[in-house]
Amino acid sequence: MGNKQLIGILEGIINAKRMYRDKAALAISQNPALFPELIDKLYDVSDPLHIKAAWVLELVSLENISILDNYISKFIQGFPKLSNESALRPVSKTCFYWCSYYFSERYKGPELNQKNKETIISCNFDWLIEDHKVATQVFAMDTLNLWSKDENWIGPELKSILETRTELSSSGYKAHARKLLKNL
Repeated sequence: MGNKQLIGILEGIINAKRMYRDKAALAISQNPALFPELIDKLYDVSDPLHIKAAWVLELVSLENISILDNYISKFIQGFPKLSNESALRPVSKTCFYWCSYYFSERYKGPELNQKNKETIISCNFDWLIEDHKVATQVFAMDTLNLWSKDENWIGPELKSILETRTELSSSGYKAHARKLLKNL
């Protein structure tokens, strides 16, 4: 029953307009039992609905970031499956916001295991280095910057990448990279 309900919610998103995404996010928020199914749908990359699932997951998570706590391993371990930019951008944004929350004093959830930490870091480096949209790359920069305070080697590696790639990149990438480089 839940899967049919989730599919109905996602199919109700006629296009990317915020009103349709908000309506779907509200439906998931009102039925949190659908949240793990939403993550499953997000990583079912053979189904075109996975993109809509990414949009909705972002909105639900940003409204209540702690909803990811019980499913964080499932969320993180799916990162490598994604390649579509329309899914990557909301996932990279959600990853950044969850990591910000994880490093905050508000976070009361469990510690991440080593495998999840490595997946976050390696996928964000991939998103930064590979040919992705600027928004995805900016969220990857910010996520890696957060992790550089926990893992000493990340800061110098991130700095090197930003210095090397900045001149060949878009103005948005350059502006954000310059801002980060001041603090690395």
